[in-house]
Amino acid sequence: MSTPLPDRVILIVLDSVGVGELPDARTYRDEGSDTVGNISRRVPLGVPTLRRLGLARVAAINKWGNAGEPLGAYGRMAEASPGKDSVTGHWELMGLVLDRPFPVFPHGFPKELIDEFERRIGRATLANRPASGTAVIDELGPEHLRTGRPIVYTSADSVFQIAAHEDVVPVPELYRWCEMAYELVGKGMGVGRVIARPFIGAPGAFMRTSNRRDFALTPFAPTLLDRLTEAGHPVIAIGKIEDLFAGRGITRSVHTTSDDEGMDEVSAATASTPAGLIFANLVDFDTQYGHRNDVAGYAANLERFDARLAAFLPRLGPRDLLVITADHGNDPTTPSTDHAREYVPLFLVGAAVGGGIDLGTRPTFADLGQTLAELFRVGPLAHGTSFLGDILKEGEL
Repeated sequence: MSTPLPDRVILIVLDSVGVGELPDARTYRDEGSDTVGNISRRVPLGVPTLRRLGLARVAAINKWGNAGEPLGAYGRMAEASPGKDSVTGHWELMGLVLDRPFPVFPHGFPKELIDEFERRIGRATLANRPASGTAVIDELGPEHLRTGRPIVYTSADSVFQIAAHEDVVPVPELYRWCEMAYELVGKGMGVGRVIARPFIGAPGAFMRTSNRRDFALTPFAPTLLDRLTEAGHPVIAIGKIEDLFAGRGITRSVHTTSDDEGMDEVSAATASTPAGLIFANLVDFDTQYGHRNDVAGYAANLERFDARLAAFLPRLGPRDLLVITADHGNDPTTPSTDHAREYVPLFLVGAAVGGGIDLGTRPTFADLGQTLAELFRVGPLAHGTSFLGDILKEGEL
């Protein structure tokens, strides 16, 4: 008797959990970046569940405590699109490959743009340069408190970020300013995202809050999400997924304040949504630890996720497919606090998936999107090669 094909996919993106530099990393000044590998050289990672899925087969980590043959299929994926930001990575996972990167601003934004933004919000701004988000808040937060001027900054990614204290600029007002900025830099210049960065606290003890919000460009072509919703399949977006796709192709969304809450919402969606796609992003790896070069914190978060994963695996039903991957790297051991151009891991497990299947190195994240499109019979997508036939134990396609 053949195993039934999955009709529900739980896709979890571990934001920034890369597994080694891509061949073109030098172009991005990311030589030596290896998020998981370099962390494991500093901190012995206690991640037995990820090891059971094949982490030691795709990442340069110590192979102590032989985990045996991986439970399902495993591999790694290279990013075909230029760039290394979350929008690029997530769009490629869903089948869109960029032919040119989103614009970046290593010297800050043009004066005329900042002048127009200031005119629209009715006040001057601070910074206008690439910066670490936490560092620029620590540096300019006191002046922001005195003057009410928001902190505008960017990074190595295509982002226009606006930081403001919640007691100085109410969060709804900050969102309104971000919408104004999106009109100027998103629609006007093709910048990938405008990000609201609210914070609280006093000088010397500022803290960014969970009221972050991303205003991203609309995908330039249909994604797997569009195909799924058009075909009547539920698409549940957890974390910042809705923001990254500008709300397109999504049935229901829920924003989260932590990775633990994200896993809570994954569990809740699994209980309430019997079929379709549950698509989650766990962002703390990136925002709380990668961008802050917090090696110990990043390692501890990997271990927390591993424990949540161990508890979640037994809840998978006979027609479930669990997929775990990432969207880029962010190596906290390097001097840079920016994203890194890295391979991402790929793990697939479920009753229909054979054990110990090595998918090798996939040339594009879009291979995953194409595989899911074939599984749900909504393909083919414009990019990627399906590996569905390679991972199934039995069953008719």
